[in-house]
Amino acid sequence: MNSSIYSKLAVTNLKNNRKTYVPYILTAVLTVMMYYIIDALSRNSSVGWKDVRLVLSYAAVVVQVFAVIFLFYTNSFLMKRRKKEVGMYNILGMGKVHIAKMFLVEMLITASVSIGAGIAGGVLFSKLMWLVLLKILHYDVNMDFAVSGTAVAHTLALFCVVFALTLAYNLWQIKLANPVELLRGGNEGEREPKTKWLLAAAGVLLVGSGYYVALTTESPLKAIQLFFVAVVCVILGTYALFIAGSIALLKMLKKKKSFYYQSRYFTAVSGMIYRMKQNAVGLANICILSTMVLVMISTTICMYMGMDDILKTRYPREFEVTAFYPDKKAEEKILSIIGEETRRAGVVEKDRMAYHYGGVASIKQGNAFHIAMDEDVYSGSENIYELIMIPVKDYNALEGENVNLDEGEVLLYNPRMDAQKIGDTVQILEDSYKVKKEIDTFSLEEKNASRIVGGYYVIVKDEKQIQKYLNAAYARLSKEYSQLDEMKVQYKVCLDLEGTKEECRKAEETIKKRIKEEVPQSNCDGREIEQESFYAIYGGLFFIGLYLGFMFLMATVLIIYYKQISEGYDDKERYQIMQKVGMSKKEVRRSIRSQVLMVFFLPLAAAVLHVAVAFKVITKLLAVLNMVNVPLFLLCTVATAAVFAVFYAAVFGVTAREYYRIVG
Repeated sequence: MNSSIYSKLAVTNLKNNRKTYVPYILTAVLTVMMYYIIDALSRNSSVGWKDVRLVLSYAAVVVQVFAVIFLFYTNSFLMKRRKKEVGMYNILGMGKVHIAKMFLVEMLITASVSIGAGIAGGVLFSKLMWLVLLKILHYDVNMDFAVSGTAVAHTLALFCVVFALTLAYNLWQIKLANPVELLRGGNEGEREPKTKWLLAAAGVLLVGSGYYVALTTESPLKAIQLFFVAVVCVILGTYALFIAGSIALLKMLKKKKSFYYQSRYFTAVSGMIYRMKQNAVGLANICILSTMVLVMISTTICMYMGMDDILKTRYPREFEVTAFYPDKKAEEKILSIIGEETRRAGVVEKDRMAYHYGGVASIKQGNAFHIAMDEDVYSGSENIYELIMIPVKDYNALEGENVNLDEGEVLLYNPRMDAQKIGDTVQILEDSYKVKKEIDTFSLEEKNASRIVGGYYVIVKDEKQIQKYLNAAYARLSKEYSQLDEMKVQYKVCLDLEGTKEECRKAEETIKKRIKEEVPQSNCDGREIEQESFYAIYGGLFFIGLYLGFMFLMATVLIIYYKQISEGYDDKERYQIMQKVGMSKKEVRRSIRSQVLMVFFLPLAAAVLHVAVAFKVITKLLAVLNMVNVPLFLLCTVATAAVFAVFYAAVFGVTAREYYRIVG
């Protein structure tokens, strides 16, 4: 056979199948472009934050895995529609070798256009995306635009391999099938599926388990450990319910005569039963992708919009200094530097607090506290409590009181809103103390419901008692912490500053620089000087959330489109038969509408339900990241879900019109 015939056949086939191939090529172009952009961004050294580049590199891996899975998945839709065509070629005399050559030319055309246009688009838009990233990070940098040769090479290699693997898969499918099977390929799955009660029950159990974890987890540390377990359970359960549960539900509806024997439901229910096995995986994919879009976009928008709340949660005071091995001279030096530099910067000190303290991790058992081992801390147990011990003289200075404590007496303060009284006595290690009073307010920390780890402030008689427990904690530290010479009572100064943002930032930077040089073994933190690093982390997450959210949204749109096209071709002949046996066009169209609505809006409803149930546990995870503004997260979640629902409906409406054209 003349070699030029393969090119002509390939071009003709692509034209004839343009309804399916044009969206596939456009999606492939976008996927290539998005991978190049994220890979190029992760290799750009214009921004010095390693954390941002690390997050971008992780996102590049996610896009890479997504590209492989998604292009293979969409290719399966194309092959389903092409099987009958290929079978016809085979019957008309083309051997499988000739068909393979034709497929090779088609793939070369598709891959060349997709990779070439994708890399070109990536190069064209990479600078724009980089500027968007810098804007989100609040980072000013002079950047010379340059094409990343490494990113081009990686993109070219990755997608050449992906398209080669899809070609190999298609050829393998053709090799295994005979012409008769290929001619019947578009009608596969018409046999009524059996009800898989065991799989349906497993789906209910898995989704129920994931929901139970999400609704009952209270500790943020436990939420970190259990969230991904819950996610896996819900994903597997969603697939099981769509595959088996949907068929079980439809058969139950079929048995309900008052519902089933209505013209608008009769054809819809019976039609969905026959092809639900093929629909189920696609619908479950839409549901999972929709859930991912909603969660990623709502959480990242919330964290970015709530940056001020995050900074205030992380740093209750504008600025704080901690001396790890203080002496009288170091303490006086810290106060002197703060006073000098605030006056020089033209800012006013407010609410300065200075105190000594010692903190240890403990296990709470009733009214007893024991030093926590490393494995206890890492387990995320809800019984882990932070004991912050402060000498009574510093407490009196902070609160303006004159409390006296005898030997064996302590004051206790639990900053949690729902804290219960501990009782008349408390045991710390082997020592038992009388609780002179459980105080209701403390200037160091207001009562709140957002504390990640439980804690008690323990007001003791003097620093010697604090040092005793620090020595006991140090003795139990694992070897990885052995570089610490010892654990000593620390000295902390925290204060607010009144002035412009620029004046406060300048004062904080100068104080931090001087204390680092003049007071060894100390640390400074402040909202203004740490704001840049927080924008780097949370801004980077916001950018990645939007980026991956758009990518998953693109996948959702294409799956919906292919499902509509696939359903249209499957339904066309069946509805023509229905019209011939007496159903009016109005009845046929109403039956189509009910089937389409029932099938394609089910994933959206399930996705919204998943997000609603996961809301509580996600708030716990956000608390670990210092985002405790639950009303803001609720607003972001509701707004994201509303916008997504409108977009989903719009996409559905556009693709549904194509469905109606096919069915005719």
